[in-house]
Amino acid sequence: MKTAEDLKQLLYRIDRKGYPAYKETKGSYRFGKFMLVIDHVQGDPFAAPSKLHVEVAGRQAGFPERLYDKKHKRVALQDYLTRQFGRLAERYSFQAKGSGKSGILSVTRCGQEILERSACTVNPADGGVVVRFEAGFPANGRTINARELMKILFDFLPECVEKALFYKNLNQTAAEKVMELSEDREYILNQLEPLGLIAFVADGSVLPRESGVSQRPMKEAVSFRSPKSMEVTLKLPYKGRISGMGIRKGVTLIVGGGYHGKSTLLKALEMGVYPHIAGDGREYVVTAETAVKIRAEDGRSIKHTDISMFINDLPNGKDTKAFSTEDASGSTSQAANVVEAVEAGAEVFFIDEDTSATNFMVRDELMQRVIHRDMEPITPFIERMRDLYELHGISTVLVAGSSGAYFEVADTILQMDKYVPREITEKAKETAREYPALELPKGRAELPGFRRYPGKNPGIVHKGRIKIKTMGKDGVSLNHENVDLRYVEQLADYEQLTCLGYMLKYMEEHVFDAGKSVQEIVEGLVERIKKQGFEAFCDGGYLPGNLALPRSQEIYACVNRYRGLKL
Repeated sequence: MKTAEDLKQLLYRIDRKGYPAYKETKGSYRFGKFMLVIDHVQGDPFAAPSKLHVEVAGRQAGFPERLYDKKHKRVALQDYLTRQFGRLAERYSFQAKGSGKSGILSVTRCGQEILERSACTVNPADGGVVVRFEAGFPANGRTINARELMKILFDFLPECVEKALFYKNLNQTAAEKVMELSEDREYILNQLEPLGLIAFVADGSVLPRESGVSQRPMKEAVSFRSPKSMEVTLKLPYKGRISGMGIRKGVTLIVGGGYHGKSTLLKALEMGVYPHIAGDGREYVVTAETAVKIRAEDGRSIKHTDISMFINDLPNGKDTKAFSTEDASGSTSQAANVVEAVEAGAEVFFIDEDTSATNFMVRDELMQRVIHRDMEPITPFIERMRDLYELHGISTVLVAGSSGAYFEVADTILQMDKYVPREITEKAKETAREYPALELPKGRAELPGFRRYPGKNPGIVHKGRIKIKTMGKDGVSLNHENVDLRYVEQLADYEQLTCLGYMLKYMEEHVFDAGKSVQEIVEGLVERIKKQGFEAFCDGGYLPGNLALPRSQEIYACVNRYRGLKL
C-alpha cells in the first residue's frame, strides 16, 4: 500500500515536468486516518478537473448506527455530509494557483431535495464514508506545479476530511436533526396508504419559491393552512403532533383565480415525492412515491405505444394500439404520457390545465352536440378520469381554471384564494347540477398493453464507444442521439439526467436486444440498483461523483423519449 509520503516524493520528482507526467499519480495512498484515491487525471490544466475520492473507515468516521441503519436515514446522512464537505472545499477552491482549472477543489452542489448521490456513500454495514470530488491539478502553462498540488492534497484536503467526515468534529445536534427529519417524513409517507391519502401538506408549510430560477422558499410568503374538512393530524416520532391537509384518493380538482396559488400547490405536490432539507418550507409536504406529472409535449418521439384508450379511428387509418411518431401533437403526446405513466406504475397523476392540450382534456356539452362522438377520434381525459380511479386505482389531482365540466367527475374540489385553500365540493357540485351533464362513453376504459421489446441501436457506437453528454436539465445525449427531457418536470437535478445517460448507455450495451420488454428492462435495472447501487450500471474504471438517482418513473420517461430506441 502506497503512503502519503510516497505521493509526496512522486510529486517532488515530477515537479516542472510536462503535464502528462501527472498520470503517474493515479492510485491509492494511505493518509493516516483516511485513504486518498486518485481515479482519473485530467489530460491538461484546461480539461475537466481530475477525479478523486477519499475513504474513511467506519471506526474512524465514528457515526452512530442510528444515523444510517435505514435507507432513508443513510441517504439523508450522505446528503448532509456532502453539503458539509462542499462548504469546506469551497473555501479552498482556487487557493492553489496555476493555469486553466488549476486549484479547483469541489464536490457536487446539492439543491433543496435530498437525493441519493454518488458524491457520498455511507456503508450500511459499518458506517464507512466515501466522498468523491474534483481537483484541478495545478500547472504553469502546461508545466506541472507540484508544490501547489501539495497544498491541495496535504493541507486543504485533510482539513475538509477531518472537519466534515468525522462524527466527533461535526455539529452532532445538526446531524441528529437530519436523521429525525428523515424519520418523520418516512412516517408520514407510510401513513398515506392506511389513511387513504395520496399526499399530505403540513400546516405552516411555505410553498411559493423565491423565483423561477431559485428553489429557495419565498420570504414573507403566506404559510399553508388546511381547510378544516380536509385536516389530518399525525403524531410523528420526533416532531410530535402535526396537522395538515390530506388529499384523499380519487379525483381532486384545484380551482381559483389566476395568481392565487393553484399551480404553486401542484408544484409542491409534484416535488413531494422527494425529501427536502430543513428550512425549505416543504419538509412536511409528502406525496405518494409513484406520482407522475402529466403534460402535453409537442414534438416528442413516441414508439409503438398503445394510446387507443384515448385516441381511435384516425382519418389516416394509423394504428393507435402501436402508435409511433417522431413529432407528436399536443393531444397524442399527452395521451402517450398518460399511458407510459401507467406502464411505469403511477398511482397518481398531477395535471395542470395550463400545460395540457385542451382537446385532450375536455369537450364541453355544446361541442359534443355539434361534433358527434363518431366524428371525433379523441376520447378526452375527463371521460376517463373516473374509470382510471374506480377500475385501476389511479387518482388524479387536476388544476383547472377555465372549465367547470370537471366539477361533475371530481370527488374533492379545492379553491385556492390568495394562497389559502378552501374546500368547496358541495357548493360546486350543487351549482354544476344546474348545467347539462356530460355525455360519458358507454364502454369502460381498459388498460393498454405494454409489450414492447427494444433491440440494439447499431448506429449508436461511434469510434468504438458511447459518449454521454448532459445538457443541464434539458436532456442527455448518447453520441448524436438526443433525449429531450425538458418536460419531465419531476427531475430535480441535472445529476439525475447524467445518471439517466449512464443507465441508457448500460441498457444499449447490455440489455436491449435481450428479448425483454421495456417494463422488464426498467424493473430489472431498478432491482440491480437496490442491490449494487450506482455500480449496477457504471462499469467503467471508476465511479463518477456527479450522479443522482432518479425514480423508476423517470427511467421509463427517458427510455420512452429516446429517439434511438429500436422497437
